[in-house]
Amino acid sequence: MVVDVTRDGRSSESFQIVSQSGSHLLIDHVVTKLLETEKNALAKQADNELSPANYDFTLVGQEQIEGRQAYILHVEPKVSQPLLYRGKIWVDALDCAVVKVEAQPAKNPSFWIRGTEIHHVYGKVGNFWLPRSNRSETKVRLGGTAVLTIDYGSYHFLSSTVSAQSE
Repeated sequence: MVVDVTRDGRSSESFQIVSQSGSHLLIDHVVTKLLETEKNALAKQADNELSPANYDFTLVGQEQIEGRQAYILHVEPKVSQPLLYRGKIWVDALDCAVVKVEAQPAKNPSFWIRGTEIHHVYGKVGNFWLPRSNRSETKVRLGGTAVLTIDYGSYHFLSSTVSAQSE
């Protein structure tokens, strides 16, 4: 599925499906639900954000990522909610922006799921750190392994004061 996402700051987000192919069962029951979850998460942003209100943070190390120094933090959610996670995050030492996430959901979303590994990667586009890719691998009780990969395409800023496009 190819989707154009338009976001107006922190307050609104819209999705327009550009194209889709493959199993209609998968599209209707999985991918479309993911888009709906994304819309709902924006409405409850304070409950889901990576902040001291929702997480405990522990510094566990440092590492170079693409030539930049990053701090490695263990994150533990204060409550088990479906959109929170536990694991590690890498934070750029200069910009204090999340560069990478390797985690598991704080709350298992379904009895049918044994476990999920989440891998997010962010990249700097102009002055902003934005999602580059997301790979989630889920162990399904009776169905083996399901892998969801999201590759983020070009970013276009509509403001005349900011101009950037990802590679």
